[in-house]
Parts: sequence; structure tokens; C-alpha cells
Amino acid sequence: MFLSMKPIVTLGLGLAAMIAAPVMTMAPSIAQAQTPAAVTGSYRLGAGDKIRLITYGEESLSGDFEVSGAGTIALPLIGEIKAMGLTPSELQASISNALRGGYLKDPRVSVEVSTYRPFYILGEVNKPGEYPYANGLTVMNAVAMANGFTYRANTRKVIVRHGEEASDKEYPLNSSLPVAPGDTIRIKERLF
Repeated sequence: MFLSMKPIVTLGLGLAAMIAAPVMTMAPSIAQAQTPAAVTGSYRLGAGDKIRLITYGEESLSGDFEVSGAGTIALPLIGEIKAMGLTPSELQASISNALRGGYLKDPRVSVEVSTYRPFYILGEVNKPGEYPYANGLTVMNAVAMANGFTYRANTRKVIVRHGEEASDKEYPLNSSLPVAPGDTIRIKERLF
């Protein structure tokens, strides 16, 4: 049996690197379980997300808006509208309904996330801090963005707190563990 070798692009520190790797397929249930919500379409907006709103035929009602700490966005004509916890399509429907309520006869609105909220990486990495999220980001990519592990880092396990969850979860550290917007990643110190 032969494995086909195809180039795969990986991103780290903003540079693209081409490597040859065997192409393998995973069972759909495993692939879906490890895919962050930002990729699957069920992504819920949170504070710090930036959206692009387009109201067709109404340039003054279109633009880029940021979800505030209170979970709202301030729009022309309709004012503050709840965005936190909604999917982009749910927000789109909410804005359409608000505009239909006395402002536009048949509003056609489009909402897309232009910039996801950042993720955070702490602990035994060389540059802990806040970093911008990009689709397809994994924990190993996040570590690379933070200039790699320190010599004390535990490279077998990672602790992740997803977005608005109340508790941390420990995962085995591997190259396919996904990161979602708003996640906090903690690399622990290894025991000698």
C-alpha cells in the first residue's frame, strides 16, 4: 500500500512552510469533535469579536463593529443590539427585524466575523500573552506564536479553558488539538 505525499501548508509566526506529509482521512465523528465552533458555523459571538455588517443599498447602515464588553454592538438608527451568544446568522436576523420595525421596508443584511477575539497563552512559553486568532489554529501553532516552549515546559499535557467555560480541562498535547477564539491555554512546568 502506498501513501500519497501531498504538500500541506502550516502557518507559524506568520510564515508559510511547506512540508510533505501523508494524507489521511479521519472518521467524521472524530474530525467533528476536534473542530472548533469557529469553523463549523455554530460559532457564538463574544466580547472582542469584530463583525462586518452590510446592509444592501444602505451604505450608511453598513460598516465594521466590535462586540462590547456588555455583549452588544451600537448600530445607526437602531442603537444597541445584543450580539453576545448569537451566531452571525442569528445576529443577521435580529438586525433585519430591528430595521424592519419602522426603518426599512425590506432590509437585506449580511453579517460576517471579520476578526475573532484573541486567545491567550500562559505558563512555560517564551512569550506568554494575548495573540490574534486565525482559523485552523492548533495548540502547537499557538506555542510557536509564543516563541516556543521554555526548557521547563511539560510537552505532554496542556490545560485549556474554552471561551466562557467556568473550568479548565487538561488534554494530551498533540499537533491537532484545536484552539478557538477566546481560549486560554496554559503550559505547565514539568516535574523532574
